[in-house]
Amino acid sequence: MILESLVTTINEDGSLNVSPMGPSIEVDPSGEWDFSRFQLRPFDTSRTFANLKRTRQGILHITDDVLLFAQGAIAKIDPAPKTKPAAKIEGLVIADACRWHEFKVDHVDESGQRMSLNCRTVHSERGRDFFGFNRAMHAVIEAAILATRLDFLPTEEVSEQFLRLETIVAKTAGPRETEAFELLKHHVSQSS
Repeated sequence: MILESLVTTINEDGSLNVSPMGPSIEVDPSGEWDFSRFQLRPFDTSRTFANLKRTRQGILHITDDVLLFAQGAIAKIDPAPKTKPAAKIEGLVIADACRWHEFKVDHVDESGQRMSLNCRTVHSERGRDFFGFNRAMHAVIEAAILATRLDFLPTEEVSEQFLRLETIVAKTAGPRETEAFELLKHHVSQSS
């Protein structure tokens, strides 16, 4: 199963990199998600891939903060989220995350169009309950994914999908979801 999450890594200059990623998570026979091992598939040109290849460690965050997803998708995180040091790796945890999994990269496969990184969790913690997603939050996540695909999706297709998502956001969003969607909409219009 693919789970939408945020991955933090440390850039070469020591600064924080936050990127939305959809790791492949195994589901055990009882229906529980198994975070002990998972796979990430970043693009080879991404900063996240470069950082993970260099350091072989990062933090997978489960969060309901769709504004942070939107900002991460277009690399415009401002202000940076509050963080705290990781427990078992050299990294930074997003302080407001619901839960997180510190991980190490065991294997990197660079043979495909997208890289494949097999990861192993070395430490997990829970910060707070997951609020859940309303329809606007789902729409923002979909819009964030579209915003990362502008290089290879037709502009008309992205615009059509944004119009459909905008209706959902207008009907069901709170201020944070509205801000996130407007940020993404502006990014897409500037990229067209």
